[in-house]
Amino acid sequence: MATVALAVLDGTPLFELAAACEVFGVDRGLADPWYDLVLCGEDGARVGGWLRAAVRPGLAALTSAHTVIVPSCRDPADPPAPALVDAVRTAHRAGARVASLCTGAFVLAEAGLLDGRRATTHWAHTALLHDRYPAVRVDADVLYIDDGDVLTSAGKAAGMDLCLHLVRTDHGTAVANALARSLVVPPHRPGGQAQFIPAAVGYGPDHVLADLLPWALERVEHPLTVRDLAARAGMSPRNLARHFNAVTGMSPLRWLLTQRVRRAQELLETSDLSVEQIAARTGMGTATTLRRHFSQQLGVPPDTYRRTFRRPT
Repeated sequence: MATVALAVLDGTPLFELAAACEVFGVDRGLADPWYDLVLCGEDGARVGGWLRAAVRPGLAALTSAHTVIVPSCRDPADPPAPALVDAVRTAHRAGARVASLCTGAFVLAEAGLLDGRRATTHWAHTALLHDRYPAVRVDADVLYIDDGDVLTSAGKAAGMDLCLHLVRTDHGTAVANALARSLVVPPHRPGGQAQFIPAAVGYGPDHVLADLLPWALERVEHPLTVRDLAARAGMSPRNLARHFNAVTGMSPLRWLLTQRVRRAQELLETSDLSVEQIAARTGMGTATTLRRHFSQQLGVPPDTYRRTFRRPT
């Protein structure tokens, strides 16, 4: 059983802490074994300024955990607690995967874990992170960044995106999607999606993409093109691209490829279909095309992914 240690200090904001507890601390029978969540930190710490957290006193559990999660700081303008910085640094040296939620990135930066790496935090604090830690390559435009053994996320809801990404990495897409359905949250927002939309875009039933996206998802096995989507939406490809970028943070073609690869992941995990058959069912056409896009997005070929995440049919 993989241990996830969550650092809790006095004044830790509630939102990101609750998201991590909901993901890693509740066994819904989606995978066996699930995670062993340990909350550790200051005895009697108040979360959100009013809720007293029941934690394992001290930070020693961080140094023996498989994954360490550092939630938001109470105030990123204040220097991170030295004891927490030391514990996070020690845990990483011992081989732990370390992830920060929102302004928890300041703790990772103080520990030296972000030097020379891309990292993100809440957009309101990216300038401060850049100024205080010039060795960190701060990216203010993404939801989260996975750099292998060190991960960082933007603010608030992006912390949930990162937690689901960790589950997806550990247990596969089918489990992560099932968990997202249980939590009633989007199953997957890619880390590269923008933190915020620069111009207001309607999400109501009258918005053009409200009908288009479900329509396209139901036909992902067909060789849909951007022109097909534009024709369905009744607009030019250029206008469609503008709407897609505003709503999803990516181009229509990239969105289509992402949905096809995601569907391929589910079929690899839950079916006995060959790669050739999966390519046909995801609109990729050929196994060669599927392997190329699958490897580009996930870093591993379909066969390797299946061996890692294969589940009983």
